[in-house]
Amino acid sequence: MFTCKSGAEMEKIMPHVKIKCFSGRTQEQKRRCAQKIAEDISEILVCDMESVSVAIEDVDKEAWKEEVWDKDMVVDKDILFKKPGYTYD
Repeated sequence: MFTCKSGAEMEKIMPHVKIKCFSGRTQEQKRRCAQKIAEDISEILVCDMESVSVAIEDVDKEAWKEEVWDKDMVVDKDILFKKPGYTYD
């Protein structure tokens, strides 16, 4: 682990990805998902694997609309690069 102070060093602390999904995935599924996503991010955004962090948050199905759709997807629609194939209209 390192502490970043300069602009060049700041490149080493990005990016961070947070995934929200229904509860029920195993720790192994989450670990594999995080690893694959980190590999793709590292390649596509041209950054070190050590720089990538991935969080996975469980969300109950009953809370999805309120906790994810309303708070993240609707609010961040302009920066949502991959939109879901469903709506809550």
